Amino acid sequence: MRAGTAPAHRTDDGWRLALWGLLVAALAAIAYWVRATAGKPNPQILYQWSSVANNVVQDLVIVIVVAAIAGFSAQRLALCRPRSVWRTLGAVVAALVAIYVFELVYTAVVHPGNEQGLTPSHWEPRHAAAYVANAVVICTWVPFVEEVTYRGLGYTLLEPFGRWPAIVVVGVAFGLAHGLVLSFPVIAVFGGVLAWIRSRTGSVFPGMVLHGAFNAVALVAAVTIHN
Repeated sequence: MRAGTAPAHRTDDGWRLALWGLLVAALAAIAYWVRATAGKPNPQILYQWSSVANNVVQDLVIVIVVAAIAGFSAQRLALCRPRSVWRTLGAVVAALVAIYVFELVYTAVVHPGNEQGLTPSHWEPRHAAAYVANAVVICTWVPFVEEVTYRGLGYTLLEPFGRWPAIVVVGVAFGLAHGLVLSFPVIAVFGGVLAWIRSRTGSVFPGMVLHGAFNAVALVAAVTIHN
């Protein structure tokens, strides 16, 4: 690359950032509007086969839009190998500790309960197949789409403004996209920690694995511990 020449993937990132901002603002607005008008989701939603199709299709639309904004660039989406295995392991362990400590302290003080309302209160064996199918989507497809959207494209476009500003903005955007109030700090911190992992490793894959694992724990706990 010639001296003084900006990297090709940076020259048009201004409008890409504007489009990404419009997308996440729209997702947040929709999430809060649905929550305000319809309330919590049906607690039986994960026992329904229609939820599998809805989640796949809705997130497919989102990931196509995100990929288009990124110019279908794997580099902008951070779809690459982590820089270092040991750095990745260290970041994941540190993230686990930070997330669980914050969540335990925050929930002990605020008591947000199951504000998101996506998980059922008890196990229904006759709907086990649908629950497992929904769980597979929530633990694989959903983390892929959300990590590519926020920690992939979002962090890439925001990083030129500073590492920590990018981490904070990505975390806040991720929290707002869930349409929650009492649980917003927990989701925002989770999103910020995943962004920190992205900044440490240069890849969205470690965050995807951790994100999927957290979702899996929540889904198992919902139909076991609560009983």
